[in-house]
Amino acid sequence: MENVQEKLNDISKLVINGQLLDAFEKYYHDDVVMQENENIPTKGKAANLLREKEFLNNITEFREAKMLSSGVGDNVSYAEWKYDYTHREWGVRNYKQVSVQHWKDGKIIKEQFFYGN
Repeated sequence: MENVQEKLNDISKLVINGQLLDAFEKYYHDDVVMQENENIPTKGKAANLLREKEFLNNITEFREAKMLSSGVGDNVSYAEWKYDYTHREWGVRNYKQVSVQHWKDGKIIKEQFFYGN
C-alpha cells in the first residue's frame, strides 16, 4: 500500500506542476478505463490520452490544483482534489472532485471521477 501512496503523491506533484500528461504516461496502464461520474467510460490509454489533451487544450487560465486528501487500500486508492481554472467551453470552474483509482501491475487500470455539475 505504501508504494501506491508514494505513486499518488508523485501524481499530485506532477499535476500541481502542470505535468498532467507526464503523470498519465508514467502511471496509467495501457488498458486503462476512465469514467466521469456515470458517463460512458473511455477505454484504452490512447483514447484517454486524446481526451486529456483535448481537455488541457481548452483551459484558458489555470489557477490551482490541490490534493486535499488521499487514501490507499488493496490495489485501490482515492484522491480528493480542488480545481480552479477557466475552460474555453465551460467557463470558470472552481470545484472539488474525488477520483478513485484501481491499480494493476503498478499502474492505474481504472479511474472514476466524482463531482457535482
